[in-house]
Amino acid sequence: MSWLAAASTAPESTHQALGYPSLFLLVLIGALVPVVPTGALVSSAAVVAFHQTAPFSLALVFVTASLAAFLGDATLYWLGRRGMKSKNGSRWLEAIRSRAPEERLAQAQEKLADHGVSVLVLSRLVPAGRLPVMLACLMAKWPMRRFVRGNFPACLAWAVTYQLIGILGGSLFKEPWEGVVAAVVLTVVISVAPGLWRRVRSAA
Repeated sequence: MSWLAAASTAPESTHQALGYPSLFLLVLIGALVPVVPTGALVSSAAVVAFHQTAPFSLALVFVTASLAAFLGDATLYWLGRRGMKSKNGSRWLEAIRSRAPEERLAQAQEKLADHGVSVLVLSRLVPAGRLPVMLACLMAKWPMRRFVRGNFPACLAWAVTYQLIGILGGSLFKEPWEGVVAAVVLTVVISVAPGLWRRVRSAA
């Protein structure tokens, strides 16, 4: 998060030179290794861009984030396909499996069978929904071309959603760092709320 704090106070020229490449790299890594809070990164970058005077700052955040997410997803799916074809699997395939609980995977397989490509778009917007659907696509032996065709609008919708959260945070506060904090808090709440709700329902 140090990059976000620095970006919110850095001169515009510095932000343009370092901010977009850093955002691209972090979102790409987050797509491959799903421990980086990519939604919070995009929202925070949108807050910073909202307070910039340079033209097309928000458009550059959108293009950077959606492209990085798309390339990361496509790479992970390709690695997963290689693991499915390998007799011994792969660590990438195991990483996907470990983050796709049986219950979520069964739901993803059912929805994928009923609705096809459109499920990919929703999976990117639902917290922790991306990997179960990706694994369901792998198990259904979707070709790379079909996955990419469905994942492209999914990444666009994902980038727009989290950028709008950032714009909201940026519009509510005068200082960029305040908007960054608000955007991060909001994205964290959105990501943990479904899990908490499921726990409450199972305990009831």
